[in-house]
Amino acid sequence: AMTGKEHLQPLPVSRNDEIGKLINSFNTLLTTINEQKNQLESIAYYDALTHLPNRHLVIQTLQDKIEKAEAFTVLLLDLDEFKTINDHFGHPIGDCLLVAVAQKLQQHLTPYDTLSRLSGDEFVIILSNAAHNQKILESLLEAFATPFALEGGIELFISASIGVSSFPQANTLEADQLLRQADQAMYQAKLGGKNRYHFFDVQHDYSMRIHHESIENIRKALKENELILHYQPKVNMRTGQLLGVEALIRWQHPQKGCLPPSAFLPFIEEHRLGIEVGTWVIYTALAQIEAWKKMGLDIHISVNISAKQLQDTSFVQTLKVALAHFPSIDPSFLELEILETSALQDLPSISHLMHACHDLGVSFALDDFGTGYSSLTYLKALPCKVLKIDKSFVRDMLEDPDDLSILEGVIGLATAFRRHVIAEGVEDIEHGKILIQLGCECAQGYAIARPMPPQELPQWLDTWHPPLIWQQTLLAPREDYPLIFASVEHRAWVVNMKQYLSDTHSAIPIIDKNECRFGKWIENDGIKRYTFEQLKPIDALHVEIHELGYELIRLKEEGDYQKITRLLEKLHTLRDTLLDKLEALMNR
Repeated sequence: AMTGKEHLQPLPVSRNDEIGKLINSFNTLLTTINEQKNQLESIAYYDALTHLPNRHLVIQTLQDKIEKAEAFTVLLLDLDEFKTINDHFGHPIGDCLLVAVAQKLQQHLTPYDTLSRLSGDEFVIILSNAAHNQKILESLLEAFATPFALEGGIELFISASIGVSSFPQANTLEADQLLRQADQAMYQAKLGGKNRYHFFDVQHDYSMRIHHESIENIRKALKENELILHYQPKVNMRTGQLLGVEALIRWQHPQKGCLPPSAFLPFIEEHRLGIEVGTWVIYTALAQIEAWKKMGLDIHISVNISAKQLQDTSFVQTLKVALAHFPSIDPSFLELEILETSALQDLPSISHLMHACHDLGVSFALDDFGTGYSSLTYLKALPCKVLKIDKSFVRDMLEDPDDLSILEGVIGLATAFRRHVIAEGVEDIEHGKILIQLGCECAQGYAIARPMPPQELPQWLDTWHPPLIWQQTLLAPREDYPLIFASVEHRAWVVNMKQYLSDTHSAIPIIDKNECRFGKWIENDGIKRYTFEQLKPIDALHVEIHELGYELIRLKEEGDYQKITRLLEKLHTLRDTLLDKLEALMNR
């Protein structure tokens, strides 16, 4: 009979041996699996040549530090001219050099820093102590000052360029973004002459990204028909004749409303997209000429051509194709406006291009005339029918004798070269009056009309008439030009006085009536051209104004600004009276 304890008896020796063998086999299998696992991890996370962490492990390490909000610095080091060494000595020597570089770099780092090989001859270093960045960067560059000794007695000199980025930054970043920043900085180090380091400029990068985003947004706006043209009339101020309109681009932004060209054109000024937008402007302007023609309106349109568009080798062909697309349009109804400064950059080429466009029937205007540096020398070489006086000279002509002198010179220059002249920026009735007196009857500006959508122009044409004073103003004899300048000089004196009293100008205006420009005019040109009786009331007003100037300066020294305010009203009244008498003298 069984006692029930037979199962507790020892197994036979042969059974123990079998179990032992199974356990040993299992342990061997586990060891093999672990070895294979380590090999796979080594392949996945470490560089086979230098045994340094590879890109995958670097990304993982950076991401872990970012998630833990640790402060650290990333260096991307690239060997200079490594390809030359590889090509000359062969890849085995190049690989030996990479190993030697890795070993030397490791000697300059602390145990808390991480060195890795990104790819090829690029190494990444993660510095944990930002306080010693500058010192480590200098030591890393010094490490390349001595040659690398390789097997076979070979000694090689090589330098490195280093890009530097850091964490944290104002914006949220990923690991690959930090590496891209360091890579951009390294590229700048290369451009700077190599064998140096360069810190990534966050603000510059932000500006570049904004610039890129803006270009893409403008490209989208062009594709989705958000760009539009407004048109500003150009007229003869005395007769009221419409000479044409200037096409001015706008962006009808879906969120921001109608944007002026200054809000977006600078982003594409040097970009290929600028040429595409310029081509769109030409086609749109030609289509508008055709649309107005169907309404019975023959209106010339001028469009602005950028320097980059003008210098494009296919510009003439593009223009030719555009004109062929609108066969019913007379090419002379299209005028191209080019900046004087861009026209002078390559005068022979620009002149040749302009003649080629002229052969197609298209005319040119030289925009912002007077702002260039060689106007007198090169004007005869450019086939421009029209010179447009820059608005900066027109804007201050009533109070700046120097701007008035420039205007007189430009108008005289246009007459000498048999060119038409148009003044931009006429924003005041008085602007137009003096321009007509100086011989410039054609203008555009807010005093005539603001830029408007094309559908509004017909109504404007039906209702607009030039001011009566423009219709009555005639070209002044050259003998009366000093009288025009005298008026402007007196305005300028009053403006200077107001600026001094309000502390916006530190220089005290000339108080001696015989020393100011207007006083000198009375004593010289005035007394030569006009009689004593004609000048007597003008001189009396001039004396009274200067006496009032003495009083105003005294009150400023005493700090009596309340009385200054009252006397300034009197000064303005005297100024207007004097200007009226000068006007009467001219119209005698």
